[in-house]
Amino acid sequence: MQQKSNNAIPQQAFDWYDSYAHGGMDRRTFITKLGSLVALGYSMTVLTSALLPNYAQAEQISFNDADIKATYAQFDSPLGHGKGQGQGYLVEPTHKSGLLPVVLVIHENRGLNPYIKDVARRLAKAGFIAFAPDALFSLGGYPGNDDEGRQMQSSLDRSKIEQDFVAAGQFLKAHKQSNGKLGAVGFCFGGYIVNFLAAVDANLIQAGVPFYGTPAAKALRHNIKAPLLIQLAELDERVNNTWPEYEQDLIAFNVPYQMHMYKNANHGFHNDSTGRYDEVNAELAWQRTLAFFNQHIS
Repeated sequence: MQQKSNNAIPQQAFDWYDSYAHGGMDRRTFITKLGSLVALGYSMTVLTSALLPNYAQAEQISFNDADIKATYAQFDSPLGHGKGQGQGYLVEPTHKSGLLPVVLVIHENRGLNPYIKDVARRLAKAGFIAFAPDALFSLGGYPGNDDEGRQMQSSLDRSKIEQDFVAAGQFLKAHKQSNGKLGAVGFCFGGYIVNFLAAVDANLIQAGVPFYGTPAAKALRHNIKAPLLIQLAELDERVNNTWPEYEQDLIAFNVPYQMHMYKNANHGFHNDSTGRYDEVNAELAWQRTLAFFNQHIS
């Protein structure tokens, strides 16, 4: 039987992966479902390589880039995990001086993986001080693979994870080179955290860019003052189902927002380590993100 190519992978495979990655399906069921496609002529190697991340191929900005300095920094987080301490990946531009805008970079539901670190480096290359906390710090940090990272993050108290990111935002905003204006960008779970940070404290962030993230609790939304750039994927039914009701509240509370729906894009389309990556849409969304931060926090 002739094997079918990556480009021909049916949408249902991406939907299965999304369900698996967000707790709606266990790994055995996910692999079994992929096996049903093998019987139709797809290679399991092609399927898994398209759906599962390959971080070695995703680096856009090297940590050795002369325009940035990448280190780790700890911060006080008395209401979070880690006995009052959190840790994150701090990337500062070396080609900029004076006070600079600062951006919190928030990972998905699996800890601080290489893709998120690269996003922080991209922001620093663009002239922002970027800080990417690791919600798994109290458990030893991102374990090196997403499956274990998801299990670890799901074992943690979500409310304490939220407080870790609040504390991280406060830490970054107080950075000695900060101009006092904090932006936040996050992906998937991180998109939810961006919405949460905007809602939990009206004065914490000055601009938020949630990529395919669900909204904060309805009871908090009246606090939102920061402008939001909502980035959604057309094929992401799970997250998109939450948007109409969220938009009604943003309108009701006079929140300045823009929403972009990226045509034929899957959840995770910005992540260049998987087959869900959509280069054209990802680049457009990223340029919009940089422009939005330059407008609101520079």
